[in-house]
Amino acid sequence: MRLGDRIAEVSVGDAVSASVSYDQLRTGDDGLYWLETRPDVDGSATVTRWRPGEGQRDFSPVGFDIANGLHAYGGGSFAVVEGTLWCVGGDGLYRRRRHGDALELVSHGSFGDLTIGDGELLAVRESEQGDELVTVSLTGAPQVRILASSRGFLGAPRPGPGLLAWTAWGERDMPWDACEVWVASYSPRGSVEGVVRLAGGTDESAVEPRWGPDGALYFVSDRSGWWNLYRWDGLEVGAVAPIAGECTAEPWELGYASYGFLDDGRIVVAVQEGPRHRLVVIEPDGAIRPVDLPYTSIKPYLAVQGTTVALIGASPTAAPQVALIDLADVVPQVEVLARPEHAGLEGARVSTPTELSVRVASGREVLALVYPPTGAAADWRAPVIVRAHPGPTASCLLRLDWQAQFFTSRGFAVVDVDYLGSTGYGRMFRESLYGRWGLDDVDDCAAVAVHLLSAGRTVLGQVFIRGASAGGYTALHAVAQDGPFAAATAVSAIVDPDRWAQTVPRFQRAHAMRLRGGAGRVRAAAVQRPLLLIHGTADEVAVVEDARELAEELTSLGTAPEVLLLADVGHYVASSRRAGAALEAELAHYRSVMAGAANDQRGLHSGQR
Repeated sequence: MRLGDRIAEVSVGDAVSASVSYDQLRTGDDGLYWLETRPDVDGSATVTRWRPGEGQRDFSPVGFDIANGLHAYGGGSFAVVEGTLWCVGGDGLYRRRRHGDALELVSHGSFGDLTIGDGELLAVRESEQGDELVTVSLTGAPQVRILASSRGFLGAPRPGPGLLAWTAWGERDMPWDACEVWVASYSPRGSVEGVVRLAGGTDESAVEPRWGPDGALYFVSDRSGWWNLYRWDGLEVGAVAPIAGECTAEPWELGYASYGFLDDGRIVVAVQEGPRHRLVVIEPDGAIRPVDLPYTSIKPYLAVQGTTVALIGASPTAAPQVALIDLADVVPQVEVLARPEHAGLEGARVSTPTELSVRVASGREVLALVYPPTGAAADWRAPVIVRAHPGPTASCLLRLDWQAQFFTSRGFAVVDVDYLGSTGYGRMFRESLYGRWGLDDVDDCAAVAVHLLSAGRTVLGQVFIRGASAGGYTALHAVAQDGPFAAATAVSAIVDPDRWAQTVPRFQRAHAMRLRGGAGRVRAAAVQRPLLLIHGTADEVAVVEDARELAEELTSLGTAPEVLLLADVGHYVASSRRAGAALEAELAHYRSVMAGAANDQRGLHSGQR
């Protein structure tokens, strides 16, 4: 997007409206369905249906937010069978019959991971006492029936031929640390019998069980150090195709589908290697064939029909979009079904990243994605925003982010850092931040910033750090010590790991306990740089009281931060209806700091004269 020789700025409205989120893609009846969250409307999630010849349309009732808080982060929020929509709202499980308009409440409670079985719906239900695997009849008066229960956590109820598989992990574990796959005899409307643990344990994360067309049970395990695909034929477990990459995403949500079965005997898998994703096909003989696609980022929602796979893919020049890939031909055919950009943004000039590898003090290397200012020359120099992703266990994503382009189109460089603990580098790397949180992640971000300073890409006083959630904790500690950063923005930030461990939802308590022991609480007296705190008042993951308290402490010390509290906004500010206000506040924060530094320089030179 150019006006003469001037780069046109991405407006805050465009940055927000193009940040549509597509999730939970799945097949149903004769179409495809997915969740679509539109921050420029009201931030609620809608079920969208696509059918050949019909295109896409909203399938769920207008104004009803399809979302669940199961295990805090939800997942598997809807299922469609014979025209009937089963979905989860704020207070329970709902059903809308074929040709009906109104949703009817089936049961109060926290449900998720909805799965269609033979004449029944399977799901997970959570309470403070633990989890239950439950079923609901698809016809007649729906009654919730309990199949299994646990004081810990359950997921992925997947019915097979006379069998049922599911996952389980304990109260003191996260599913990426220790998760088990269980199998039992089961027939619809019957009971679970002969329960057997098939895989997983203290040092193994086994997830995503799914029955194959050959009657075998497939699942993903990191027993090799990488999440790879395995197969149980009823007698023994064997590796399907060893890959030095992650064949699933870190399981923050339920309902992931990182692989699927084509009807010609092949298996299609999304693989992550560092910040990059690729699609591969595993042949019946175990050979691995890469699929040539225009995508470098693929969400863990593959929906297979015949020899086609639908996916949510993105690249440095394309924000996440829904696409249908025909794998029948040697050269795959790609049909885009839905994209977030409006017509005015098509063909817009964007900043694309280069990969930067920086060696840190311990001798290992940290990878970063560097987005220069839009339209910059090869020898660019600019203010830099270092972004700590919302991990630990998350990762940088090699995809177009219109909110990052909001800054690059205004002359900033944006740098995403895959700090220690990120997914995409194997189990050992993922676990290495335990007990080191607020230390090694901060060092990694600082090392990247120092490298850019040394390379002449930026100057002191114009290097900033921002992060959301756990990344917000990283950003806070980065300015609570001497370092390269002139200011920080902390969004939905965790402030005190010990207190967070007491207030965080049940699912994440084990994560909080394992991360503790690093830098500890962010102490107001240690903060050395200007700070912007952005927080939703309805945040249930990192409660707003901690941010308020930090702001009050800083104010009492004479270093009042800028604070933007967003009424009725939860943990995900970037996809909320107030995302635009957050972007504008962040931009103003950096500009204010740079203006203050420039004024100080002018005052210094004036005094010298």
